[in-house]
Amino acid sequence: MYQENIVLCGASSYEEKYYFNEDFSALPASVQDELKILCVLFVSEIGGVLTLEFEEDGTLCFQVSSKEDDFFFDEIGSGLKIKEIQKEREELLTSLELFYKVFFLDEEIDYEE
Repeated sequence: MYQENIVLCGASSYEEKYYFNEDFSALPASVQDELKILCVLFVSEIGGVLTLEFEEDGTLCFQVSSKEDDFFFDEIGSGLKIKEIQKEREELLTSLELFYKVFFLDEEIDYEE
């Protein structure tokens, strides 16, 4: 279906903008709002650009980048913040992966797992 990673959403501290992929508009508004808050708070605290992307197998990944001359970008804090988000928002992130696998990859889900 898709050739590369699919961006779910992202935010940039440089442009002060948030992006949400309209292919995922079926997600509940509360989930969309939570993603927006997560991304915007991340870049306001850490700097740079954050995108949440689905890999081919449906795994949700955090991609962080920064401009080469951005001396305010917190690279160490970036890794720590991602680990914190993955721990605190594990249920949300797992649900997003399940949503992607079912609706985009047409995978069958075994409810007994």
